Amino acid sequence: MDRLWGFSRMALLLLAASFVVSCAWFGDDEEEDEFAGLSTEEQFYQRALDQLTNQNFRGAISTYEALESRFPFGRFAAQAQIEIVYAYYRSGDREAARAAAQRFIRLHPDSENIDYAYYMLGLSSFDDNSGFLDRFVPIDPTKRDPGRTEESFNDFSQLLALYPDSPYAADARARMIFLRNNLAAYEIHVANYYLERRAFVAAQRRAQYVVENFQGTPAVADAVAIMVECYLRLGLNDLADTSLALLRENYPGHPAIDESGEFVIRTEISDPSLLYTVSFGLLGDNRGDPPLAPTERPPMSGSEQIIDSQQAPEESGRSFLSIITFGVLD
Repeated sequence: MDRLWGFSRMALLLLAASFVVSCAWFGDDEEEDEFAGLSTEEQFYQRALDQLTNQNFRGAISTYEALESRFPFGRFAAQAQIEIVYAYYRSGDREAARAAAQRFIRLHPDSENIDYAYYMLGLSSFDDNSGFLDRFVPIDPTKRDPGRTEESFNDFSQLLALYPDSPYAADARARMIFLRNNLAAYEIHVANYYLERRAFVAAQRRAQYVVENFQGTPAVADAVAIMVECYLRLGLNDLADTSLALLRENYPGHPAIDESGEFVIRTEISDPSLLYTVSFGLLGDNRGDPPLAPTERPPMSGSEQIIDSQQAPEESGRSFLSIITFGVLD
């Protein structure tokens, strides 16, 4: 019985090995059929270039890879490595395009196409934020995770720092302005989130970060308005007055300022109901209408009130009897 079991195991192993070998031969035959008639490096490159021109990007990627595997040190190898970046990008594989661009930069730092590699590196991250649903559902890009936005901004800034006279510099600079505006708007969304949940210190810090690091963006006006409200909520009236004067001077038409020039304090906050929470926002409501205390500017800050309350009362005149009896008799 053991001998029979051993023969069966041997037969199964031989069958599996033959299946693997046949699959390998079949794959090689497919590859040979795909590149039949191509023998020189120039023929492979011309085939890939024709496929790229005819927008057969998947075919071009396959041909570029075959060219590099057969002629890794040929005269078309470096050109194939930069052109495959574009093929990956147009095929929709943004991550592969980034990897191919990074590989080209690492292998050919002195190439005349190095600026193009940096440009494609930033462009791949720039377009990687958009998905299939974006074609049908309007999604605010400023509410997305800013990771790819920051990555693209840094890649474009590196291109401008290293190759300011590159033909791709103008387009990279315009895209950086767009990305910077989006990064500032994202910080405003986060600040509003904290403000609606009465985390005034966190909201103020986010808004201040926008004012200090994103000057010239449209989000600065909203950041100053958030700072005014946070200072009012915290009782920091001097800072609130300074920020409000800045808002009036530079952004007189901001919605946070009414017709009389007074600051409009919010009274609506996020207050999700239990039904809204358990249904992930499909049912119920997440808006409440309770006032955010204080809704009016306090006459003095909280610290001043504490200091005033702790001041020692002035001593009134004491009689001689009270003095000699240590206050027992008056």
